[in-house]
Amino acid sequence: MPKIVDPAARRREIVDAVCRIIASDGLERASLREVADEAGLAVGSVRHYFSSSEELLHFSFAAVVDRIVARLDSAYADLAATPAGSTEHHAAVLTLLGEFLPLDEERALDACAWLAFKNAARIRPFLAGEADRSHRTVAAVVGQLITRLMDDDGGDRQQLVTEAERLLATLDGLTMHALLQPGWMTQEMCRDVLESHVAGLGRTAAASH
Repeated sequence: MPKIVDPAARRREIVDAVCRIIASDGLERASLREVADEAGLAVGSVRHYFSSSEELLHFSFAAVVDRIVARLDSAYADLAATPAGSTEHHAAVLTLLGEFLPLDEERALDACAWLAFKNAARIRPFLAGEADRSHRTVAAVVGQLITRLMDDDGGDRQQLVTEAERLLATLDGLTMHALLQPGWMTQEMCRDVLESHVAGLGRTAAASH
């Protein structure tokens, strides 16, 4: 009996191999042959799903974005179910923000690949669409969070935009530091920075009312 292969599961295996290669050796090494070796597959098996390295990388970028967005959507739904101002709400805010950061192996691999793909999109046009989608989707989640935290009632829209961009910059910086200096930027340090940032948003919101 021939072995029955689940195409979706096989694609996930291949994407995971791409992410591991990016984390260990960089995006440039993620060719069809190298990915096949990393996944323990024949190169023909990878070509069965992806006809070129560009197709493979585009699909992998989209898959990483989808995984990150799925975690954010789930965390935001949990946040929305908690009463504003409660201890549970505060914990849910930190959980949501933590989904942006490389706080475990799964999120670290996705974060590393996400940053590498976004950077590559500057000079690889076939990745530009996914780079734009990833930015817009993440920015939308952050914008919704800022609106919720600052209890917006239709007031200063520019302030909300500024605070959303400031939070995005903080998350990007924490992600980069945690990937490059994990011995220093630990989970505890990341959480402390997020706690401080969220507290600052609360003070800004109070001062504006």
